Amino acid sequence: MDRYPPIAEHGLVGDLQTAALVSSQGVVDWFAAPRFDSPSVFAALLDHDGGGYMRLAPEHPDGTCKQLYYPDTAILITRFMSPDGVGEVVDFMPPDQTRTATDRHTLVRVIRAVRGTVDFTLECRPRFDYGRAEHELELGENGALFRAPGVDGHLRCTFPLERDGQDVRGKVTLSAGESGGAVFTVCASDGEAPAPPTVDGLAEQIEEVGEFWQNWLRQSRYRGRWPELVHRSAITLKLLTYAPTGALIAAATMGLPEQVGGERNWDYRFTWVRDGSLSVRAMLDLGFVEEATAFVHWLVDRLREREGKEDEPLQTMYRVDGSPDLPEETLEHFEGYRGSFPVRIGNGAADQLQLDIYGEALYAVSQGREIAQQASYEGWKALAKVLDWLCDAWDRPDEGIWETRGGREDFTYSRVMSWVALDQGLRLAEYFRRPADLERWRKARDAVFEEVMERGWSAKERAFVQHYDGDVLDASLLLMPLVEFTAPRAEAWLSTLDAMDRKLVSDSLVYRYDPAASPDGLRGSEGTFSLCTFLYVDALARAGRLSQARYTFEKMQTYANHVGLFAEEVGPSGEQLGNFPQAFTHLSLIMAALTLDKALDAEDGR
Repeated sequence: MDRYPPIAEHGLVGDLQTAALVSSQGVVDWFAAPRFDSPSVFAALLDHDGGGYMRLAPEHPDGTCKQLYYPDTAILITRFMSPDGVGEVVDFMPPDQTRTATDRHTLVRVIRAVRGTVDFTLECRPRFDYGRAEHELELGENGALFRAPGVDGHLRCTFPLERDGQDVRGKVTLSAGESGGAVFTVCASDGEAPAPPTVDGLAEQIEEVGEFWQNWLRQSRYRGRWPELVHRSAITLKLLTYAPTGALIAAATMGLPEQVGGERNWDYRFTWVRDGSLSVRAMLDLGFVEEATAFVHWLVDRLREREGKEDEPLQTMYRVDGSPDLPEETLEHFEGYRGSFPVRIGNGAADQLQLDIYGEALYAVSQGREIAQQASYEGWKALAKVLDWLCDAWDRPDEGIWETRGGREDFTYSRVMSWVALDQGLRLAEYFRRPADLERWRKARDAVFEEVMERGWSAKERAFVQHYDGDVLDASLLLMPLVEFTAPRAEAWLSTLDAMDRKLVSDSLVYRYDPAASPDGLRGSEGTFSLCTFLYVDALARAGRLSQARYTFEKMQTYANHVGLFAEEVGPSGEQLGNFPQAFTHLSLIMAALTLDKALDAEDGR
């Protein structure tokens, strides 16, 4: 197998509390448990020799490999085709529908021969705690038990296993119509051993899990032009949501590089206030009210727990259970994906000042105002205190949406979103008739607006720019029409769009900014940001540039991987870069599709 397959050569499976990546070669090379942000069990994607993996594939895969999802589900099928036969590996994780946090998680891998004869080989080499913890193997008639400090890994198969040091191997030959499987379960030490799988039982599980996903997707109200693309993005967002709390993580992985061999390698397995907040409107528009409700409640809980403290009312990000502790450290023993070092766990940007998050948070609460109405009086008081604080804090320099590590600036986007926070707070107070210092909020909102118009505008570029002390363009400002800071066809905005076309757009793909023109404290370059390209589509559609918007959207679809997933960035050769799959990219895809559908329908007179 390839030491480091392309990032895009993977599908995602999960149980709504954690997730695994499966390569198109049948290798599980990323899996953390018991939660998304827990230490890894398999992490060969970050260190081939020391990260651990589980391979289940034909012994000599010398033919063609294809991957697809069973329609409208998160059940991944990897097909291996050769002159001797066609084999399939079906991967899934049974979701825990109780929404109760558990330390027990199961990855099911079903094998079957579709045509001819297929010799399947299994290798299971777990490396617990990011490869830092030793384990001992106990091999018996019912399978293998991997014991590590505080955690057990149980492997149960329909075929025999043999010892390979502290790891295991297995082989089985299947003829057309025959099937089998391997089930890997992670649980706390001395947890109950799972029952050995049976062929009939595995088939029933496939049916049950498929029915779960298809029933969930039937809630969708989307009837637009791109149902498969939008629904795959919705399923991906669901897979990246921690069901016990409703928290949406930024991506399933950590440490995958924005530039191969570079240092821009971050841990994205946490919940950014920004990303989750912007998901609320999209999920509501698609009909997934339960998911939107859960996140708004999670967000209000974060506001209430910081009430009365002297520091900022919100962190930029949290763990899925709401914990604010995300200390950043480097895994010195991991070489990184294709030598992309350092590999970091935790995220130091959690402690940065990013004032834009208050705009996204208030936007989420306002867009889900029917949900917010259920919030307690104490919840409203916490919200009002945030806006009182923002009235005094909005003009502070900060690190901005892109979490730069080169010093604070007066970022225009942070000011715009401060305006959004105050504007949406005023609307909520009046809509629900809640007590608030409306005059103070209104005065601050108008002051922010005037400052952005006067200082956030570059006469040289004839555009709104990244920060007040330069003429650098920034794609985050593509959200200005969506949040109604500016009319989508205002002269100043159309001029800004034209400037972005000249400076940030390359073959319809959008860079977030130019690091060379605006140093961000990090070495190296990066690819185009897929999030920004979809925001560009949204802005073009709102501006009435429908032919350009639709063509850009259609071109962007060609950069999705073979199962419709996007990483954070697209590299110069069209390769996917960064953590994978990225929630914000799939969220912005949904937003762009909804906006473009609406604009095209209006043009068609529907």
